[in-house]
Amino acid sequence: MARAISNQKKAFNTAIAWGVGLLIFFPIFWIVITSFKTEAEAIADPPSFLFFNWTLENYGVVQERSDYGRFLWNSVVLSVGSTILGLIIAVPAAWAMAFVPGKHTKDVLLWMLSTKMLPAVGVLFPIVLIARTLGIYDSYTLLITVLTLINLPIIIWMLYTYFKEIPGEILEAARMDGASLKSEILYILTPMAVPGIASTMLLNIILAWNEAFWTLNLTTIKAAPLTAFIASYSSPEGLFYAKLSAASTMAIAPILIMGWFSQKQLVRGLTFGAVK
Repeated sequence: MARAISNQKKAFNTAIAWGVGLLIFFPIFWIVITSFKTEAEAIADPPSFLFFNWTLENYGVVQERSDYGRFLWNSVVLSVGSTILGLIIAVPAAWAMAFVPGKHTKDVLLWMLSTKMLPAVGVLFPIVLIARTLGIYDSYTLLITVLTLINLPIIIWMLYTYFKEIPGEILEAARMDGASLKSEILYILTPMAVPGIASTMLLNIILAWNEAFWTLNLTTIKAAPLTAFIASYSSPEGLFYAKLSAASTMAIAPILIMGWFSQKQLVRGLTFGAVK
């Protein structure tokens, strides 16, 4: 039987949840508010929260100075492209590890996860040299490949978890009916794992969209995404906080809206199999 929870405890837990949520969201709120201030008001001490002269000047300056649409398109291409490529590689890999496990399957999974612990700067120089040698520096090909590789362990781990929840008897029945390996993956396994694949795809898009280290070091102009768009408002003369906040707001708005409308799918996917 489930334990009864008093109204006071529910109210306390709700207040704690709202407090933590507002604390996490406050930096985003502050960036948005600052984007509507003048540069003088942005660095005023003490700062003003809501009672100041609201202005859209910063957004106008950002639009005139930078080609926002080009940076936005690059972010979409890189995040979606790396996600699709990652799923093409990860679905068969996760299937093999979930349904045809070998003696060292768990070791391989742990090894893949351990690659996320490697400092990115440790492999930056070799990757830059390889990219310049192949002539793919500052290109979609390079960025999509790198973003796929750095997020691939997470994609495989998540899909492996989802696939493990699917009864193996279903696949055995399909094999008895003469289903080939390709048909088994495409027409039986993949449709059953749609919620998990969708949440994995959404999470990978968010991770690729927010990736700053690789996108700033492997691009200059052609393939530069919104992270480079934000960084362009940091200059040797100093930080222009209001304009930087406007650029940041424009950069995070698309992914924030996507995350808001897909939050149920994300939560469902991330907690899939957590409660038995």
